[in-house]
Amino acid sequence: MRSCHTGGMVMRDVVVAACQGVTAFELGVLCEAFGTDRSDEGLPVYDFAVAACEPGPLRSDGGMAIAVEHGLERLATADLVCIPCWRDPAERPPEPLLQALRDTVARGGRVLSVCSGAYVLAASGLLDGRRAATHWRYAADLAARYPAVDVDPAVLYVDEGEVVTGAGSAAGIDACLHLMRQEHGHAVANAVARRMVVPPHRDGGQAQFVEAPVPPQRRSGADDLAQVCDWVVAHLADPLQVDDLAARAHMSPRTFARRFREVTGETPARWVLAQRVGLAAQLLEQGHGVEEVARRSGFGSAATLRTQFGRWRGTSPSAYARTFRSAS
Repeated sequence: MRSCHTGGMVMRDVVVAACQGVTAFELGVLCEAFGTDRSDEGLPVYDFAVAACEPGPLRSDGGMAIAVEHGLERLATADLVCIPCWRDPAERPPEPLLQALRDTVARGGRVLSVCSGAYVLAASGLLDGRRAATHWRYAADLAARYPAVDVDPAVLYVDEGEVVTGAGSAAGIDACLHLMRQEHGHAVANAVARRMVVPPHRDGGQAQFVEAPVPPQRRSGADDLAQVCDWVVAHLADPLQVDDLAARAHMSPRTFARRFREVTGETPARWVLAQRVGLAAQLLEQGHGVEEVARRSGFGSAATLRTQFGRWRGTSPSAYARTFRSAS
């Protein structure tokens, strides 16, 4: 049964397919979103169940025993099947689960993954040729293991009709509320969000949560560029031209650009921009104003900072500051 958004039937029957090592938080998110009876407020109630994909009792990644009444046969009637996580990217999920997911989509149902659950959908082939989200720390690995999948590391969730993928952990809440908004409208999704004490819609994507002031490739790079990279990080407020950096490294601009890309995986200009965005994020978290942040991070003007920060982090400097200043 599909949502009116995709031209199908209404979502009423929701099943979470859990395997050994399931992460308690992701499982809890799905149970809270779809398994809570909110009929006292006139909100939709789902025929909800958790089904074990493997012989039980299941144990969570934290060692909790989970008694589950249903097996994979429960997926046969589900309008929506949810995959909360997957324990090991290198391990292929059980084939009966993969086939059950294919069968769900084939008869008009939908599937939803949260965080590393995208590995299960990818293994089933349902993500081939589709855009998908997962936790940013898994994005590169997922893309490498499943090149037919268009992995987007910046977004909180992706809706591809029959297949919906959520990013890390709490982004599963965003994906669940998105599905409720499709099925029942904004008023219902907003009411459920209030009950869960979460925003009904979050601005920006998960790029704003990625802490990467220096790319990891740099840390394992060659010594001939290390001093230049360190100098750049200490002088981000200054005008930085590739020719000047090449001279500091005692290389021609062409050799420097080639060598820099070999070591960092980026062009010098893009690497510098990434460092400036990272510094800007740190300054915003510390409570500095946008104009000061723009000056100290080398963007020059607040307008330039807003443009580049939005491109890299998927949100505005002001929105980022509101989120992370209070958190820090």
